[in-house]
Parts: sequence; structure tokens; C-alpha cells
Amino acid sequence: MAVAAGDRRSVREIIYDAGAGAAAGAIAATFVCPLDVIKTRFQVNGLSEVPHSAQRGNVIVTSLQSIVRNEGFRGLYRGLSPTLAALLPNWAVYFTVYGHLKTILQAHADDSGQLTVPANMFAASGAGAATAIATNPLWVVKTRLQTQGMRQGVVPYDSILSGLRRIAHEEGIRGWYSGLLPSLAGIAHVAIQFPAYENLKFYFAKKGNKDINELRSGEVAIASSLSKVIASIMTYPHEVVRSRLQEQGQLRNQEIHYAGVVDCIKKVFQREGLPGFYRGCGTNLLRTTPSAVITFTSYEMIHKFFRRAIPPTEKHSKTQPNSDSFRSREGTEGNGESNARVSNQSQNSSDNRTLIPLGSSDKLTAK
Repeated sequence: MAVAAGDRRSVREIIYDAGAGAAAGAIAATFVCPLDVIKTRFQVNGLSEVPHSAQRGNVIVTSLQSIVRNEGFRGLYRGLSPTLAALLPNWAVYFTVYGHLKTILQAHADDSGQLTVPANMFAASGAGAATAIATNPLWVVKTRLQTQGMRQGVVPYDSILSGLRRIAHEEGIRGWYSGLLPSLAGIAHVAIQFPAYENLKFYFAKKGNKDINELRSGEVAIASSLSKVIASIMTYPHEVVRSRLQEQGQLRNQEIHYAGVVDCIKKVFQREGLPGFYRGCGTNLLRTTPSAVITFTSYEMIHKFFRRAIPPTEKHSKTQPNSDSFRSREGTEGNGESNARVSNQSQNSSDNRTLIPLGSSDKLTAK
């Protein structure tokens, strides 16, 4: 479907999405980086690095103590630099493509202005695929930086650029895209998470009879955490496969070598069974749930700030597909009622009484 010029997203809207997304992602990544390091190492090696006495105890605390003891405090933030470096293009690409696809798919919106679930899933999947292809090299470096401290005989990467250069030199450009296939399979994650998040927000807005932009932080937190937990549990196995494929290129003479995605799946299942595909899942949920809450809540707040600091153009605000249908529709009805009242007052100026109809728009503004 062709999109009229007036329906295209403005540069300001792209700046709102990309800037808010990158800032929110950076805040969340910094907070949860220690848990991300543990999760990645569990995905790659299971519980081999954890003392046997701790396997039935608090594995996370024991792992944190082990990292600090062996690698120092900096070990808790292995891979943070490439994570932060990947976030700006990650969210810039994601929200730009996601917003553009949502604009194109507005023809599939329901009566309330919301995209249908299939249309929303398509937009999220398309944005996820573009993001995975664009940023995969940075995630490969991030994975290896987080796991190199636990490897003997491995020449460590000094920095992001050092990692990218060495991978290209030692493994070729293909090394930058290790684990890309399971990453692309991982678009199922965003295909589940974002439609769930959008519909939960819409539900809370409808329940509270208010604008989506007026949702409280607690409601955004609930929507983001529920959508993230559901998506994480359903799609976690692909993360284990991806991490193992990304990490193995740095090793030499490793006991297990994965020839590809299928081979990795077979060997993980043969050696560890189904639980092998959920190594680090508990840590991942402890990481992703607060991360999602921080990311989405920060995103909504920063996005609102940008819209106040850099107001959208009048032309764009009129042609922008309206996702906040409750306010817009009720506001239109309210304007019609207001005009009717003005007309009624002018015709009955001798009458001191004015009848004020109580439409649903008045309910929305009276808080």
C-alpha cells in the first residue's frame, strides 16, 4: 500500500523514537549489566563455573562473588561498552522501521485506531529483522567480551574495535554474523512482546477511559513486565543457541564445536537435554523483567519530554495516525458539543440558564 506524503512520519517523530529508545536502553543496560554477564556465561557453559555447594543455593549471588574475586569489579561490566555502542543503532533502526511499518499498516487498524494483532506482529518482526542484521557484529563482540575472562589461553579483546578487527582477520566477515540465524529466529520475541505491550497499554487506557499517553508509570511497568516475561519464556532457547555460536569462534581446541544451528541444537539436547536450552533462564528473567520496566518506562517519559521540548509540526500532528483514539474521538465530539453550546447561547441570550451536556469528553478531562 502506498503511503501519501502527508502520512509519512516526520523527522521529529523519528528523533523522538530513536532518541528516547537509545537513552532508555542505555539506562537499563547499565543497571542490569552484571546479571547480563552471568546470564551469558550460564548460556555458554551452564553451571560449570559455579561451585557444587552453591548449585542448590543462591547461584546468582555466588556467581557475582566469584566474578568479583577472580576478575575484580570491572568483571561485572564485561561487554557493557559494546552493549551501549550497539544500543544507539539498535533502537534507531528498530523504532524507525517499526514506526514506518505501523504507518503503512494503518489500513489494517480497527475501529478504535489500534493495529490488529497480525499487523502489529508484522511491524515488530520487520523491525526486529532489520535491527538484528544491522547490529549483529556488535553483539558478537559483546558476548565474547563477557565470556573471555573465564577462558584460559585466550588472547582477550582490548576493545570493541579490537574485537571487530580480530574477528574479521581471524574468521572473516562471516565471523561478524555468527549466531545471526538464531538472532533472526529471535524476532519471534519482539513479535510477541511488542503487540502484547501495545495491547496491554490500550487495555489500561480503555479501562481508565483516558489517553494512552496519560497512563501512569505503574501501568506502563505492568504492561512492559508482563509482555517481556511472556516473550522471554516462549523464545529463550534461541538465545542459548545464539550465544554458543557467537562465543565459540574465540576458542581454540574446544571440546565441542558447533557446525551450525542444527548441529548446536542436536548437541545441546544430547548432552544436556531440554533443560540445556533454558540455562540461565532464571537469571535472564530477573534481568529482563526490571530491564523491560526501566526501558519502557524511561522510554515513555523521555518520549513525552521530547514532544514537549520539540513539539511536532502542526501539519504532521493532523495527519499522524491516531493511536490515542479515546482522546481524539471524544475530543472531536466535545468540540461539536462546545460549538452547539455557543450557538445555543447566542440564540437564547435573554435566557440566563445554559444547558451543559455531560458527554464522555467531559469525563475524560475531569480528573
